[in-house]
Amino acid sequence: MDKPPKYDPADFEPMDTGITLTPGDTVRVLRELNEMSQTRLAELSGIAQTTLSAIESGRTRLGAERSKMLARVFNVHPAVILFSDWKQDAA
Repeated sequence: MDKPPKYDPADFEPMDTGITLTPGDTVRVLRELNEMSQTRLAELSGIAQTTLSAIESGRTRLGAERSKMLARVFNVHPAVILFSDWKQDAA
């Protein structure tokens, strides 16, 4: 059996998933993955349900402090929420 050709990274282009999440989208996805309502997330995080709704819909900015509060509930680093659209090659 012949050996496959040697792998050359230059022969490939990085794949772009085409998915860009805002911090609000990330909050909604994390909340839904944890099968949580906005009301329950409000109880656990101390952020008002109306504010959570505004964050998820993009009407209100998330901010670092709120990101920390939500990160504790979801057990993730705040950067996961704040910088969900960060790409490694952008650094």
